[in-house]
Amino acid sequence: MELENKFNKLCVWQGTVLGDNSIKKFVQFFIDNFNARVKFCEEVKTNGSVERNEEGGRNDILFYIHDDDMSHFALKRLAYGIRWWEDVVSYNDNSYLYEQEILDKYALKW
Repeated sequence: MELENKFNKLCVWQGTVLGDNSIKKFVQFFIDNFNARVKFCEEVKTNGSVERNEEGGRNDILFYIHDDDMSHFALKRLAYGIRWWEDVVSYNDNSYLYEQEILDKYALKW
């Protein structure tokens, strides 16, 4: 159970679809390409915004990165468009993208 407690940093891979790939393949992708352990959470569809002229309906994948893998994951993730949950929701005022249920489920930790 100790390993489970070491997945604390939620990430958002915007515009990404799991599709026919399994969660096992998703996890293996991060081992192979980032030397990092991840815990898949879910794939969500974003909301739109009339005020921002955004349609919504984009697929985002939410997953946790293992605490011990943060240092070598943090910079490399940027090339893939992977962002921290807090940056997406709080600092960039994009909470409107996600249903309240998702915002409640993944509380901000910063």
